[in-house]
Amino acid sequence: MHARYGIPLKTTAALTAIGAAGIAYAAGFEARSFRLRRVTVPVLPSGARPLRVLQVSDIHMVGGQRKKRAWLQSLAGLRPDFVVNTGDNLSDTEGVPEVLDALGPLMDFPGVYVFGSNDYYGPRLRNPALYLLEKMQGKHGLNGNAPAVGVVHNPWEELRDAFDAAGWVNLSNARGRLKLDGMELAFTGLDDPHIKRDRYAKVEGGPEADADLSIGVVHAPYLRSLDAFTADGYPLVLAGHTHGGQLCIPFYGALVTNCDLDTDRVKGLSAHEAGGNRSYLHVSAGCGTNRYTPVRFACPPEATLLTLTPRP
Repeated sequence: MHARYGIPLKTTAALTAIGAAGIAYAAGFEARSFRLRRVTVPVLPSGARPLRVLQVSDIHMVGGQRKKRAWLQSLAGLRPDFVVNTGDNLSDTEGVPEVLDALGPLMDFPGVYVFGSNDYYGPRLRNPALYLLEKMQGKHGLNGNAPAVGVVHNPWEELRDAFDAAGWVNLSNARGRLKLDGMELAFTGLDDPHIKRDRYAKVEGGPEADADLSIGVVHAPYLRSLDAFTADGYPLVLAGHTHGGQLCIPFYGALVTNCDLDTDRVKGLSAHEAGGNRSYLHVSAGCGTNRYTPVRFACPPEATLLTLTPRP
């Protein structure tokens, strides 16, 4: 039996076959195995009726993704009270029409949105192993507001104009409101901290006293943003960006979050504490991937239906 570098050829062949099968599963099945997460969050005033909030995030639309478009369209059947889009809609410079086709039925509902880095800039082809190593070493985001050399600019203005025309509220370093059945909902949002476009000083001041509920919205859940929202007293913060880790180890979890959030809170509902206050944090694992790494493992793509209920 011949060996290479001390490894028997049969063992090498078996490992290669296992690796190929894993990649085929991650790219061919799980990356298109769309799920709906359901979460209940007690943040409304006493006596208020429950509100159903659909959060969509990290769509990373690429041309030809018909199954993803059809699944997103089907979410309108949930009849949410409002929609929160936490960014990274694009992974293709020509993807705006397909994003709008996918979200078209949802844009009939009230909504708010923030953008992520991939709405502004196209993805780059990178070595996945190097990417994981950098993230595990704590290297995140870009230096300053400028993209890396050679990065393509996406037509984010077209996306913004379409969302605005549908009545969705732009929360990129801005505040906004929705009025639903006599309830006043206030939102405070940030532009993407991953590329240092967040400007909390422009929206600081905490929840609005005359609102029934105030919610913080941001694409990437960097601790500086979560700390600011929580210290100011926001009871709920919604974010995306992490892809739930994207490549996870069964019974262990995510290896990276692509930000400075700990891996224990890479997706789903958790708590965040800062400044003597405690907020609910929901991080969406998103429903897409970067076009150059179209795989998911032990982390299916998802959207979330949050049911907001009265506080105890």
